[in-house]
Amino acid sequence: MKKITIATRESKLALWQAHFVRDQLLAAHADLEVELLGMTTKGDQWLSAPLNEVGGKGLFVKELEQAMLQGHADIAVHSAKDLPAQMPDGFLLPVLAYRADVEDVLVSTYGDLQNLPQGAKVGSSSLRRKTQLLSLRPDLDIQPVRGNVGTRLQKLEEGQYDAIVLAAAGLDRLGISRSTWHTLDVGLCLPAPGQAALGIECLDNPEVLAVLAALEDQNVARCVRAERGISAGLGADCSLPVAALAKPLEGNTLELNALIGNADGSRILRSCVRGTDPDEISATAVAELRAQGAEDILQQVRQAH
Repeated sequence: MKKITIATRESKLALWQAHFVRDQLLAAHADLEVELLGMTTKGDQWLSAPLNEVGGKGLFVKELEQAMLQGHADIAVHSAKDLPAQMPDGFLLPVLAYRADVEDVLVSTYGDLQNLPQGAKVGSSSLRRKTQLLSLRPDLDIQPVRGNVGTRLQKLEEGQYDAIVLAAAGLDRLGISRSTWHTLDVGLCLPAPGQAALGIECLDNPEVLAVLAALEDQNVARCVRAERGISAGLGADCSLPVAALAKPLEGNTLELNALIGNADGSRILRSCVRGTDPDEISATAVAELRAQGAEDILQQVRQAH
């Protein structure tokens, strides 16, 4: 192939990610031309409600997939955590790579989580974050906040919230100052499956796959594959408070931590599994969570939404 077109959302973070992947492709293929196709998705347009109420994570990818189906683009670059657990028929996810800081951060002038005032209003549309924060601070008032990173930070500065929770990777990639950041250790707030990794999506095209092969990172891919197996195994999307993080140990071994909790944080189920096969350890973790009562939590959350 002489030219690759990348479909991307037009938020600052999405464009950073697309430009980053473009630079990696150009570094790997000196004779390749790479262009960006900027697009606005329904997920970018519908900001008045949490994602779980308006269609889920797929709202951020459908237009990009349509562009690929119509031949306007060859690949799409995503934050891996924004991808649905199951890819649509015909689409592949050959590259899961370039993982940055996986942690969440609390952004607030009050200080860290324990220093927030009683009943503080915290902006987060993530049920995963909500259940874990409420398990630590049941007094907090967790309220939805939508929009890109800049919009959310502006709402915080305007006093609409006492704090907001964001992914450290997004703030890092945008070069935003850490002065009011307060890292939430993964032991306090386990991240979303795929958090901080980039995912490159394409159709099953041998020429495109050959170009992308230079960008593959099997270490990151194995970890994210295990994490995504939790979402897939529980039938989870953004309407369910599910978290997972895999990390490499010695040799070929992975350690996968996973959890699911109810909406108010009063009950959180956890699993920690080690093994060498990403699919096997995610299946084992899902089985452990179900044995602890995950199905009850899944039904409660679905009924509430």
